[in-house]
Amino acid sequence: MCGRYALALRPSQVMRYLQDENMQVDEAPDDEGDGAPRQSYNFAPGYHGIVYRADVPDYGAGPRHHKKGEGEPEEEEASADTATEQDQGEVRYKLQSMKWGLIPFWTKRNPDYGSMMKTINCRDDSLIENKGMWNTMKQRKRCIVVAQGFYEWLKKGKEKIAHFTKRKDGQLMYFAGLWDCVQYEGSDEKLYTYTIITTDSNKQLKFLHDRMPVILENGSEDIRTWLDPKRHTWSKELQKLLRPSDAELECYPVSKEVGKVGNNSPNFIIPVASSENKSNIANFFAKGAAKSDSNASFASKPKDESPKKEKPSPQIKKEDGEDRKTIDHDGSEDHAPLPIPKEEVKQGIKRELDDIPDAEEQPKKVSRTSVSPSKPSPSPTKPTRKTRSATSNNTASPSKPSSKDKGSQKITSFFGK
Repeated sequence: MCGRYALALRPSQVMRYLQDENMQVDEAPDDEGDGAPRQSYNFAPGYHGIVYRADVPDYGAGPRHHKKGEGEPEEEEASADTATEQDQGEVRYKLQSMKWGLIPFWTKRNPDYGSMMKTINCRDDSLIENKGMWNTMKQRKRCIVVAQGFYEWLKKGKEKIAHFTKRKDGQLMYFAGLWDCVQYEGSDEKLYTYTIITTDSNKQLKFLHDRMPVILENGSEDIRTWLDPKRHTWSKELQKLLRPSDAELECYPVSKEVGKVGNNSPNFIIPVASSENKSNIANFFAKGAAKSDSNASFASKPKDESPKKEKPSPQIKKEDGEDRKTIDHDGSEDHAPLPIPKEEVKQGIKRELDDIPDAEEQPKKVSRTSVSPSKPSPSPTKPTRKTRSATSNNTASPSKPSSKDKGSQKITSFFGK
């Protein structure tokens, strides 16, 4: 199964990749604007991705011969001349922005998210027989879904460990897919959607999951056969293309933050244990050790304080962003409350300096030395309070002028806490 993949490239960049592999591109969407596809290291169902296909009408390749009553959108019948042009004319190929999660052309209303999730993938064995919902698409509307790699989660008990799989040579991945075009009732807009075809996992990925996307080799004859608009009937030759990949792949664990839809970071496609991964806690301490070794002669104290000042800053940014639940990685959330008592301590010190400049140390010495009779000097305040409270029970006025004493008691109780 393929439920998440990575594609953080602009259409112009993808076009250059394809052209370097001698794959013809006659048209591509804009890099920016309303019709531009999404760029994300955490590409999820419902996003608009980049699809590569033959430039054929919305009803697909070959002559249009749907029977009436199938519920398809109203379109003019293709003439014999049009069919001849498709079969004999020059074939054009294009990149197109489409929504992930195929919606069949006969759909009348926008389906809910749960229904769309059922069509993000299409099993290869469901295409063997010429029936079912995929029958029209597999014959006339085949495409390639462009990606940098895909994610899968390894289950270990209750824990799920995210893994990223990519080509070892660093080139793009091309998934075999199907596309369709739908126009809802009462709407003038057309919506293009796609699905990714999956097959059995190869030996390398069996440990991870029993399914994987069908990966076609870059610039290969298999891609040309799959996209050929002259092949508008399903055949055994097309079915044989849907097999586990024998390309050299690389699979490794990545950040668990990729598990939440909406998170997006270049670190998601970097191994967790890699030195390039900024979120790796081992790298954090390694950098700190390197800095301390190089500047240990004169900057020991600032370096001890710098991690404490640097840690809260990324937490604040993430909390103010789209997602607040992403601050719990590497235990950094546990250190979030630390700056609060420091501010309160500074405020307490200001009160000490404003109210009683030299009375701060006296209460502490009283509490520590009140037991020993040999040191009466640090405890003059304590007996004065006792004599006042013992002799002036009926009058409360003498206790009011001792506001400084009260202030010192508050300060000591504050530091005692």
